[in-house]
Amino acid sequence: AIIATGGVEQNGPFLATGKHNYVLQGACEGIARKLGNALCAPIIKLVPEGSHDPKSGAMIYSGSISLRQETFEMVLQDVGESLKQHGFENIIFIGDSGGNQTGMGNAVTVLNERWGEARAHYVPEFYRYRDVFTYMEEELGIAEGDNDGHHDDYVITTIMMVTDPESVRYQQRMDAGLASINGLSIADLEHSIEIGKKLLQFRVDTTVEAINAAIWGQ
Repeated sequence: AIIATGGVEQNGPFLATGKHNYVLQGACEGIARKLGNALCAPIIKLVPEGSHDPKSGAMIYSGSISLRQETFEMVLQDVGESLKQHGFENIIFIGDSGGNQTGMGNAVTVLNERWGEARAHYVPEFYRYRDVFTYMEEELGIAEGDNDGHHDDYVITTIMMVTDPESVRYQQRMDAGLASINGLSIADLEHSIEIGKKLLQFRVDTTVEAINAAIWGQ
């Protein structure tokens, strides 16, 4: 079973606040299908995004929703325990946001201390976005220009477009003449989605390789 953790945070003027959850809709299904023996649990959409008082991190910006770290880790443990009770032998944790990583690692440690034959696995390889940018630049020949200053980039925008172009406000951006991010155009809808599919598949392949290594040592 795969437990995917996303997030709800402010992302500039274009992206839906649940950008990580849109990414995971396609990614988790792709990972499960390639593994061939896995199912995706419902995406955990609320995660740590910063403190409430005083405000920090994404909580400084309107639209963000944050869980306390201890709340997040307890939720992960409870979901993991639930799946174990249903007979899953390997529970995989992946996350699409930086604030999720420590909590997943902590939850996996606690669960493995409790369990016997069933095992929990935290797979950080899924979140290695730098590897995705390297793949995009070296294999696809696409490189971003200067940063526009938004909490956005071409990789995550095109991957979101695979799930739903409206999640990046595609038509509104076209109407406003703002259909680009960091110097790269997304105006050609079909082309942008095709790039997003390639980037998504790279993440799926990398993560499946890491999951197999974690479970089987290969």
